[in-house]
This record gives sequence, C-alpha cells and structure tokens, in this order.
Amino acid sequence: MMLVPCVAMARDPYDKGVIRTEKISEHPENSTSTVYVSGQVATVLRFEQDVDPLKTKLLAWEGRFEPLLVGSKKVVIEPLRELYRDEMVPLLVTLVDGTEIPFIVKPRSFEKWGWTDHQVNVFKDPDSYNAVVSALYDSLKKERKLREENQRLREEESSIDHAYATLLANGQQKKTPFRREKFWRSKNEDMDIAVELFSGPGKAAVLVHLSNTYYGDSGEPWSFDGAFVTRDYTSFTARPFALRLDRSTIAPGQTGKIAVVVDKSAFETKDGGMTDLALQIFRGDGLLQVAAVLEASLIRQ
Repeated sequence: MMLVPCVAMARDPYDKGVIRTEKISEHPENSTSTVYVSGQVATVLRFEQDVDPLKTKLLAWEGRFEPLLVGSKKVVIEPLRELYRDEMVPLLVTLVDGTEIPFIVKPRSFEKWGWTDHQVNVFKDPDSYNAVVSALYDSLKKERKLREENQRLREEESSIDHAYATLLANGQQKKTPFRREKFWRSKNEDMDIAVELFSGPGKAAVLVHLSNTYYGDSGEPWSFDGAFVTRDYTSFTARPFALRLDRSTIAPGQTGKIAVVVDKSAFETKDGGMTDLALQIFRGDGLLQVAAVLEASLIRQ
C-alpha cells in the first residue's frame, strides 16, 4: 500500500472541462468576462465575427503561455503550466469591426464549482439567434446533469456498497463482511492520517481517518474536494465505487472518516483478468491528500 500525505499534486483538469456560453454585458461594471484555464490544456474562445490578430493581445504571457493563436473566429489560449491562485492575466480580443472585448484569464478554482473552459462561445448580441440557441443548449446540459445526479442519488439509496460504506464511516465494521488486512499511519505538520484496507467477498474497502492537527493563526478547517478510483491515476480509467464521509469538513482538533467500497467488477479487465486500482482523495484546495493502492488480492472469493 502507498500512502501520500498532502503533496503538491492537483486534480486532473479533464475532470471538469466545460463548453459554455458567455454573453457580453453592456454594463461597464460587468464588462470583463472571466476565462478559467488549466496547465497544458487548450481553451478556445469562439466569436460571431472574425478576430483581428494584430489587435488581440494577451498581456505578460511570456513564460506562462504558448503564443496566442488567432484565426478566423477563434482565439486559442494554452498555459504552459498551472497558474498560481493569484495569477490573473488580462486578454483583449478585438473583432474586425473594431469591437474590443476584455477578458481576465484565471486558473480554474478548486472549489466544487470550479471548472476548466474547453470552449467558450462568446456573443456580443445576447438576443441573436446563435446566442439564444447556445444558451438553450447550456440549459439542456444542466438539466441533463441534474437528472443524472438525481438518478445516482436514488440508486445509492438502495446500493449495498453504499450501505457498507455508511457502516464503515460510522464505526460499525463488525456489521460488514470486511476483514482488515493492512493498516498504515502517517503524520505531517497539519494532518494525522490512518488508512485501513479491508478484504471482502467480492469487494474491497478502505477506511481513511483524518485528524486535523493544524492550530495556526488562520485555523482553517480541512475540506473534502473529491475521491477517485482509477487504474493509472488518470480520469480516463476511472472506476465506480461507493463513498461515505462522516463529515465533509474537519476543524482543527477534529477527526473525520472517509469510507470507500469497491466491487470486484471494478478490478476486472477486458480479458477476464484482475488488476490493481488506485484510490486518490483530494482536499479543498485541489491538492492530493491520500493515495492508496488497492490490490486485486483484497477481493475474496
């Protein structure tokens, strides 16, 4: 088993990439739009008119961005690296009719609402046909996501894996079929971490104990950002699992538990074999807090 205590490793930018509509406001105080980017990920701004490449500028881009690509109705932005939280880069896009549209380029937020812009469809006239159609597609996508989330929550209510995860998070291991196989503890300057790995009939489980030991001036609570089970630490090989927390934020002096249950089917390969999986848990600022290898041998027949 591998345990990683809080390293500077951010979430995969592909986890939440979006295509969205941006309508330019006519009010001066709301005239600057924001574009959210991730390192080495191209973001495309698409306009209704052609863009003037000579008058479109990304300020102070050297060393932080690839040269701006401007052609036809598109502008392509690609950071060379992840931007720091306080980095905000001005972008001025000028259309061929002389219209200037200012933007602020920012790093994607690591809050739950944060995203990376993969494409932004920009409309100067919010009432134009294309603007209305694009906004309609945005609304339909949001509605579909809400339906999918509601369906997921309904399925969780009757899921045996989520029931087991709830029991583990509530300290009721004896009511589950799991047997503890490995235990690991780690400490750093602001968090004590203990990880228990369990084997089970047709399933494996992990129980993570997090104790917030930070008593600095800010006294900020630890917060949960997300968890992933994958085959190679990328979102492209993500596998399903059940997750339960006894609390999503942990104040200094408090302890919280995160329980994960993974079914045998997640370990199976296309050729009928079994493979090891990796669990990653991210904290509120987007950095990796815990990584553990789930060996296929945890699955008891």
